[in-house]
Amino acid sequence: MASKSNPFAFLQQVRTETSKVTWPSRRETMISTVMVLFMVVFAALFFFAADQLIGWALSFVLNTGN
Repeated sequence: MASKSNPFAFLQQVRTETSKVTWPSRRETMISTVMVLFMVVFAALFFFAADQLIGWALSFVLNTGN
């Protein structure tokens, strides 16, 4: 079982650990954000195209197409 400690000591430890984190620069954050947005758009277009292709193939196989 975990030992109980003083909440103020816990917050001090959290602050100490947070100061050890290497935070990304503004440029790195912007590049990562743009890359994520690009990949989201790419994935959305890919799955849209795959859905349309599968729908067309099913309608062709089942003879429900026009």
